[in-house]
Amino acid sequence: MRAGIVVLVTPEDRIRLEAIVADRNTRQKHAARARVIVATADGCGTTEIMRRSGLSKPVVWRWQERFMQEGVDGLLRDKTRKPGKPPLPADVVQRVIDLTLADPPDETTHWSVRAMAKAAGIGAVSVQRIWQANGLTPHRMKTFKLSNDPKFAEKFSDVVGLYVDPPAHAVVLSIDEKSQIQALDRTQPSLPMKKGRAGTMTHDYVRHGTTTLFAALNVLDGTVIGRNMQRHRHQEFVRFLNQVEAAVPAGKIVHAIVDNYATHKHPKVRAWLVRHPRWTFHFTPTSASWLNAVEGFFSALTRRRLKRGVFCSLVDLQAAINRYVAEHNKHPKPFAWTADPDRVLAAINRGKQVLESLH
Repeated sequence: MRAGIVVLVTPEDRIRLEAIVADRNTRQKHAARARVIVATADGCGTTEIMRRSGLSKPVVWRWQERFMQEGVDGLLRDKTRKPGKPPLPADVVQRVIDLTLADPPDETTHWSVRAMAKAAGIGAVSVQRIWQANGLTPHRMKTFKLSNDPKFAEKFSDVVGLYVDPPAHAVVLSIDEKSQIQALDRTQPSLPMKKGRAGTMTHDYVRHGTTTLFAALNVLDGTVIGRNMQRHRHQEFVRFLNQVEAAVPAGKIVHAIVDNYATHKHPKVRAWLVRHPRWTFHFTPTSASWLNAVEGFFSALTRRRLKRGVFCSLVDLQAAINRYVAEHNKHPKPFAWTADPDRVLAAINRGKQVLESLH
């Protein structure tokens, strides 16, 4: 203990201090302070008090002085601190918001935190807090595309009607092609995933060619008819239609949902439809391929089989796609349209109104 420092602990104070230490519901900081004074009353030196309380020397001295000045109550009270920095003025916050919603200077396409902090004359953390409080994310960008088809509502209702209420004694097929599927082989072997490390693969690759997958998804049972071809012209599309025609049971009417790709409207394709009167094409609106159910199958194929796949040849790629289609057909699930058509149409109308008002 420091020379000239005398801590007088009355019996009443000691009883109260020991009660604070013994109470399991006492805050740890209060119990540590009480241990300092109890050890001081026992005649322990500063080093021993530090060992018992787990506090540093300046802290031990601070609470000894507090007890000398204010008694036990002083140990249970924290001194009020100086207030922190005042909040930013409302005009500064509004200026940051206005700048964020406007185009940035020079040749940059969007605001960064540091650029905004420099322009507004405030700290980067303050900019982050303002953006978070106002839901502003200039670093993010979402893509969209609204169909300009004048008959959008009519075609939309036609396609969704086939999903929701398919005709009796008919087959509803969602047909499309996934073109330019690349047979990518990595330049070095990939490393497997292990604890603390994700799986890895080289960023560069060797391309062994491309293939096109023609697919027809049966909306009623979820099965897929697929065929790999080198190109995606009308000749290949007609050959694929012949394959599907042979697979569909006789006597069934076929309703095929297709997009507006030029191949699907080629004169020879139209002539094929004339020769096969049980077939009817239902075209999705322009820029609305998301209406085609087979796109969901293509998305799953890309995520589950193609994106991380390593293919040593084009034949290897086509074999992998065929295996994936076969596995899919072992446990197919019927396609179910769940979105409310009225809400979809209303959302598209709102989007068009916003575009018209801004431009």
